[in-house]
Amino acid sequence: MREIVADGGCLCGAVRYTVKGELLWSGYCHCESCRRQTSSPVACFFGVYEKDMMFHGESLAIYESSQGVERSFCKVCGSPISYVTRERPGEIELYTATLDFPERVAPTEHVHWHERLPWFCIKDNLPKHEGSATDDG
Repeated sequence: MREIVADGGCLCGAVRYTVKGELLWSGYCHCESCRRQTSSPVACFFGVYEKDMMFHGESLAIYESSQGVERSFCKVCGSPISYVTRERPGEIELYTATLDFPERVAPTEHVHWHERLPWFCIKDNLPKHEGSATDDG
């Protein structure tokens, strides 16, 4: 894996974060839950260890979208910020579009491919997994 040093935050700037550590994965998620949280046909995440990042500013609102899954968002503007699951303790996944320079963390795979929307045209050759980023898929 490669090192990531980056800053990011929400739409209004009330929530900011800094990441400095190992980039565990980056990719597109096609699951229904991510689509609903972002109101978009696909979500884009990158994963890091929680110990390698720090939030600044306003505290985040947390929504438990399913048992063992917490999604965070800005209490002021509603921007989705992160995803944490007890299936991957110590890891946090952040929305790539919240980075100040999202072009520096390109997706390298698709996860939950079987849940993709059939009308969303995807023309890349990235690996496509049926499960999550850590599944054999």
